[in-house]
Formats: sequence, C-alpha cells, structure tokens
Amino acid sequence: MDERFNKWLLTPVLTLLFVVIMYQYVSPSCTSSCANFAEQPRAGEARAPAAPSPARRAPAQPEEGERRPQLPPPPRGPAAGAQGGAAAEDDGEEPEEEEEAEEEEPDPEAPENGSLPRFVPRFNFTLKDLTRFVDFNIKGRDVIVFLHIQKTGGTTFGRHLVKNIRLEQPCSCKAGQKKCTCHRPGKKETWLFSRFSTGWSCGLHADWTELTNCVPAIMEKKDCPRNHSHTRNFYYITMLRDPVSRYLSEWKHVQRGATWKTSLHMCDGRSPTPDELPTCYPGDDWSGVSLREFMDCSYNLANNRQVRMLADLSLVGCYNLTVMNESERNAILLQSAKSNLKNMAFFGLTEFQRKTQFLFERTFNLQFISPFTQFNITRASNVDINEGARQRIEELNFLDVQLYEYAKDLFQQRYHHTKHREHQRDRQRRREERRLQREHRAHRWPKEDGAAEGTVTEDYNSQVVRW
Repeated sequence: MDERFNKWLLTPVLTLLFVVIMYQYVSPSCTSSCANFAEQPRAGEARAPAAPSPARRAPAQPEEGERRPQLPPPPRGPAAGAQGGAAAEDDGEEPEEEEEAEEEEPDPEAPENGSLPRFVPRFNFTLKDLTRFVDFNIKGRDVIVFLHIQKTGGTTFGRHLVKNIRLEQPCSCKAGQKKCTCHRPGKKETWLFSRFSTGWSCGLHADWTELTNCVPAIMEKKDCPRNHSHTRNFYYITMLRDPVSRYLSEWKHVQRGATWKTSLHMCDGRSPTPDELPTCYPGDDWSGVSLREFMDCSYNLANNRQVRMLADLSLVGCYNLTVMNESERNAILLQSAKSNLKNMAFFGLTEFQRKTQFLFERTFNLQFISPFTQFNITRASNVDINEGARQRIEELNFLDVQLYEYAKDLFQQRYHHTKHREHQRDRQRRREERRLQREHRAHRWPKEDGAAEGTVTEDYNSQVVRW
C-alpha cells in the first residue's frame, strides 16, 4: 500500500518540477520579477530606492572642470509606447530613445574649477561666418600667410606650422638655422609665408596693411615663371590673446631689451615720419622700464596693437593722426579689424590651444602630429598688479578689449558649430551602417531558407528514386 502511495505521490511531484523548469526557460522575465519579489522589504523595514534601469537612467553629468558644447537640442517626436517603438524598428527608423541617449563630447578646455557658465553667444553671425573649410591645394599655388602679432603665442604656433604638420613632404628644418624649407611636394616652391619659412620678407612683424600689399609681389618673385598663369589663393591666419595678458607680456619683453624698431610700418607706399610715429625712449632700447612708464607713453604701439595690426590703416590716413578726429578713427579701425578678422581663413586664441588646433585641422584638412599644449603659467601671469593698474591697461587697450570679445565669441561659435556638424555626420553614418546591416541580414535569411527548402526537396526526390 505504501509503495503504491509513493508511486502516486512521485508522479505529481515530478510533473510540478518539470512545469517549473519549463516555465523558467519559456519566460526568462520571471528571473527579474522573482528577484524583485524576493527583495520586497519585510514588515517594519525601510525599502531602499530602486536603481534606475539603463534605458531610463539619466545621462551622466560632466565632471567638475568640464563643460559640454552648447548645441541645439535634437527634435523630439511625440511620445510612443512599446508598440510604437517596435513599429519604428520594423520600418527601418531608429527609435527616439537612441537619439536622446547620444551625448556630445565634453569640452576639453572648460575651466578646471567649473566656475564659468556655459558659453552663450553674444553676436549674431551668419552660417557662412561660422562655416570654415578651405580647399587648400598644397600641390598647386595656394599659400598660407601667417600674420604674427607680438606676444600672442605666435612663435609657438609658427613652430607648429613648420614642424608639427603631417605632410607628404614635411618642412626641412636644420639645427642652427632660424628658417625651414617648406616646399610643395615635388616642387621647389613654398606653400607657407611666415617667420620660420620665408623670414620677415615684408618687414618685422608686418601687419595686415603691409602683408596684403607685399605678399603677392614677393611670392611672384619666388615662384617659377611658368606658373604665373595659374591663379593663387592667399589664406591669411593669425593668433589673438587676452589684451591685458598680451600687454603685460609685451611690457616684460620690452623691459628685457626688445624694441622691434626695425619694423617698417609701411602704409600707402611709405613708412611713417618721426613726427607721425615718435619713439617712447631716447636710447637704443627701453630696458628696465617700469609698468607706469610703459603705460604713460601715449604713442606706445603696444596700446591696441591687435586692432592696429588687423585693420586697414589706409582707411584712416595710416599714422597721420590729423586726418580725422580720434573717435572717428577708432571706430573705423575697430570695424576694419573685426571685418578682416572675420574674413580670414582662420584665427586662433592663445587661451584655447586645443580648440585652436581643432579648428585649424578642420579648416585646412591638415593634421598635426602632436597635440597642442596649454601653458597657463606665463610671464604675464606671474605679474602681480592691483585692480587700478588692470583697469588702466584695459582703458589703454579699449579697442583690443572689444575686438577680443568679438573674436572670442566668433571663435567659440565656430568651434561649437563645427563640433555639432561632426556629431550630426557621425550620427548619420551610424544610422546608415545600421540600415545596411539590416538590409544585409534581410537578404541573407531568405537565401538560407530557400537553400534549406532545396535540400529537403532533393532528399525527398532521392528517396522516391530509391523506392
């Protein structure tokens, strides 16, 4: 009797066990639901907050010292349920959740302390102003012209141009020589007009007025006569710096003995007379000059140097201050400098080395070998001045301050616009890759099904023959 009872009891137990096992295989979601059920809090215990699922988890906030580029948000469609999401995948479209999950790369040059707010554009620029791409033909006759403004990091950037660009025929720089040979591939013609390639061919630290009138003639002399029938494009580039830091750096440089007194300052075919451009010091140099003496010289060329070197000086009578009143002259100079800067092929900012490298590479489709380095400790940063001296420097360089605010805004907008365009192209490329993968799988599966049916038919026919 006991044996018969045990047999009857064993049968339902085995059946129940089989059903449980099969249910676990058929419904894998039971694992999570069962786990959640097992984690229910007991009576009298506080329940810990549940961790958000990966699909619903909010995007990670940037770490301290990082700032994401401000880009327009992607368009949001109407909310869709699970059925709508499945339909979107069946139609070959990407689910909305995937687009929202994609994040922009963090800004590598945001302030380390995270104290500054996000970049907010202040000036209205057209799409043409923000889009910068130069079809630079290094094998043709195109020339990059570097306008080197004193104490803006131009020496470092100039060395990058001759030593750090990945080229088919790199510049030849020999030890002990100040200039490098930057020839086009297979030719003995230079593609770069700068201090470290052609020297000061148009004068020491030639400005925009001098370069635009001098460079074409110089390049025609250096070029082969057989190429004079081909057109030549000149792409002007420069570097700018915060006016206060630049002014202090120039003061320290002059204090050590620099004068730049051999500069030509050519304008309208002549150099300025001593009455138009007097010197601030009686001797050979201005060594040991104090900051107060440096600021007290009213015709010191360090004042508003960046505006003067970027403007068309022929619009205001060159260095003749009697042509028009001061306010009119300043307004024309500032507007001319802004216009020339905006129309240049490229300009960088000393305070944003990595972004400068990024924009140059995207503008000219050239790649640097080593990344740029941001040096935050300079001679200017080591100068301890009070607030009164800083305000005085800003007043002396009020045109440079306005130009730098304009340039910084344009620079940041170009950077964010370029990053946003790259992000859109990468997203479109990923979408196209996923679409091609889906099409490839869709074409492959019917072939496999057809091959399997053909195999079954063949086996059946062979059996009939045997019968």
